[in-house]
Amino acid sequence: MKQQETITAISTGKGGAIGIIRISGEKAIDITDNFFSGISGKKLSSVRPFSICYGYFNDLSGKRIDDVLVSVFHNPHSYTGEDMIEISCHGSSYIQQQILTQLIAGGARMAEAGEFTLRAYLNGKMDIVQAEAVADLIAAESAASHRLAVNQMRGGYSKEFAELREQLLNFVSLLELELDFGEEDVEFADRTRIRQLLCDIREKVSRLVQSFRQGNAIKNGVPVAIVGAPNSGKSTLLNALLNEERAIVSDIAGTTRDVIEETIHLGGVLFRFIDTAGIRHTTDKLENLGIERTFDRLNKAHIIFLLLDGGMPEKEITAQISQIKKEDYQKLIIIINKSDLYAHEKLSKQKNFIATFHPDAIFIISARCHTGIDIIEKYLTDEYAVNLSSENVIISNTRHYDLLSHALTSIDRALNGIDTNLPTDLISQDIRETLHHLGSLTGEITNQNILSNIFANFCIGK
Repeated sequence: MKQQETITAISTGKGGAIGIIRISGEKAIDITDNFFSGISGKKLSSVRPFSICYGYFNDLSGKRIDDVLVSVFHNPHSYTGEDMIEISCHGSSYIQQQILTQLIAGGARMAEAGEFTLRAYLNGKMDIVQAEAVADLIAAESAASHRLAVNQMRGGYSKEFAELREQLLNFVSLLELELDFGEEDVEFADRTRIRQLLCDIREKVSRLVQSFRQGNAIKNGVPVAIVGAPNSGKSTLLNALLNEERAIVSDIAGTTRDVIEETIHLGGVLFRFIDTAGIRHTTDKLENLGIERTFDRLNKAHIIFLLLDGGMPEKEITAQISQIKKEDYQKLIIIINKSDLYAHEKLSKQKNFIATFHPDAIFIISARCHTGIDIIEKYLTDEYAVNLSSENVIISNTRHYDLLSHALTSIDRALNGIDTNLPTDLISQDIRETLHHLGSLTGEITNQNILSNIFANFCIGK
């Protein structure tokens, strides 16, 4: 079988001072012993687990390839749950390839993509959710996305799902017993208690489903669309946030005709700021194309910055705000710009008028003078501050979101079945579907789990 084969691969990227080659499987230690000459004179097969040995890696003819450190791990106490070796050598691509070539010649095969983590899952070192977090950790672009992945790898999801599984297994076990004793009209499962437990589980699953939008945004970067009329200062604001002259600034209306996107880290969270074409009626085809893209990006944004000129009359303000059709999950932030050009009283009056439209926040700034930029940045970091405690699990994976959404539907059907006194077998089927969807997340739910749960909790023979 493939899993019985010994695999090897380079585990570090190019360009570093140090390279690491992994080898895992039943013959990992013996294969490495054929090429390694330790300073101590000991064979790797005779050293204690978790030992690090210094020596030389040679080819089959005995020619030295490099000075190396070899870390020895015995099953099941390794990343993969198998005997495993990690060879630390110099970062030269040539050296790493030479070592890899010798290991393959010695009986190992080249590992497939993700195969070390796959073996870790198959050997019970982690569940599927934790395995997926490994890839997320490698791809993390911000402190927040890193924390999401680390929390997931430590079992943040698994702890949440373990409780759900245990309760659901109890539900379906009781209902299965009722079906076995159906002719005797015996009811093992208290419907009131089951309904309450289902409601509790529904609340947890629903919370996880609702967390996806935030988790996915944190993982990929929170999209912030900067919109407004031409010459309201959108490009100047983007430059102020980036602290560099990224967007072209001009007094000529319609300078920005395409979408400009830049990223910035604030409070450990990655934000994707999108400077868009000014919203107005125009006969210029290119500008109209840019405005179409503006509305497309606006629909995908989590936060909308609507920039208004501090001297804009109320009629124009109303027209600008009315063009923004935001979703419930979106935040509309109205920013009154050019505070350096207008009197405080005028700006305050404008702010009071804007407040009647009930935006999520209103700020008065001068993008040109960088006044008030720090307040906007604080708002963003506070809004997306991530609390990754065990009680506040956030999902960021689309597969998890889909499965949990399906589980939520199954739970709702089960609750409806209890409320309308549907037959026990139909309610049991809905709970089984919920188990299937949750089990697909971690790969731990099977029909055998249900049988084991019944035998463990009830004396069938009596």
